[in-house]
Amino acid sequence: MSDSQTDTLKPLKTWSHLSKQRKRPSEYEVVSTNLHFHTNNPDKPFEVGRDAKMNDWYIKYRNNSPLKHQGWDAFRDPEQLIYRTYNILQEGQEAYVTGLLDQFSERGNDQMISKQWAQELNRLYAPTRYLYHALQMGASYLHQMSPASTISNLATYQAGDHLRWLTHTAYRTCELAKTWDGIGLGENERNHWENDAAWQGFRELAEKALITWDWAEATIVFDVILKPAVSAAVQKQLGLAGAENADTLLSLLNDAQLRDAERHQRQTKALIDFALTNTDNAPIIQAWVDKWQPLADKAINAYCAALTDLPDAAEEARAYAAAVRQSFGLK
Repeated sequence: MSDSQTDTLKPLKTWSHLSKQRKRPSEYEVVSTNLHFHTNNPDKPFEVGRDAKMNDWYIKYRNNSPLKHQGWDAFRDPEQLIYRTYNILQEGQEAYVTGLLDQFSERGNDQMISKQWAQELNRLYAPTRYLYHALQMGASYLHQMSPASTISNLATYQAGDHLRWLTHTAYRTCELAKTWDGIGLGENERNHWENDAAWQGFRELAEKALITWDWAEATIVFDVILKPAVSAAVQKQLGLAGAENADTLLSLLNDAQLRDAERHQRQTKALIDFALTNTDNAPIIQAWVDKWQPLADKAINAYCAALTDLPDAAEEARAYAAAVRQSFGLK
């Protein structure tokens, strides 16, 4: 066998796809990069037959997305989260939340709030589990459809955070119902979500977001439009209303959720910055923002109108959402 043949048959080194950076790969890079096998063949993502519906779906809504980049796999999460570090991080968050729940339960927090505020929680807090489940489903879809494993991982851990938010809401709803039996806690959330004027803006936006199939537009809708609106109105302003009504627990729980949301925003900014290295993407992203932002403002206005203790809630929430967009380099 000739030397040239021998060279040809030499096996690739471990993590050879990272060799160009000429440094030892980090744990994040080793377990996060270039994991999607279904991006290898743009004409046939899955080896199940060219006419398979699954192939058609990925070709149409991912490969043929108007948002283009020559190397999506080069994206890196600024937080460099992996499964191990995510669990360490959120174990601490869960310990904090559990501590809050235990401490305020021992103090008799729910017995000290007014019945009127308990009724407001039934209307404006308990139904958030529907909203958070919509965020979880959206993140799960983006996990499946993103064109690089490092982008999918953002959605994976964000879906985990949304499930945590949902779980905390369900726990508090059950806990409140034990003290305030008979006002509908644990019973009326779906009716409020589907019919209460305060929720119809968010319901419309969430439901339309969930049928946005193009992976890039869905990313903009969820991470640039919907989630900042949720943080602005439901987490921040409702938390402030809780403080106004002697419900410090709600305020602290919402602050904990905002800590997760701010991490999501940092990750979204990094992804948008990466996408904008292709300057052709700028008008596409801004057009999506212009298309969807009016629905977010409508949702914020409707929800904040119900926070009668905070007359400036809607204005402050819209300003918060606008500041998040501006931090992404968007209008």
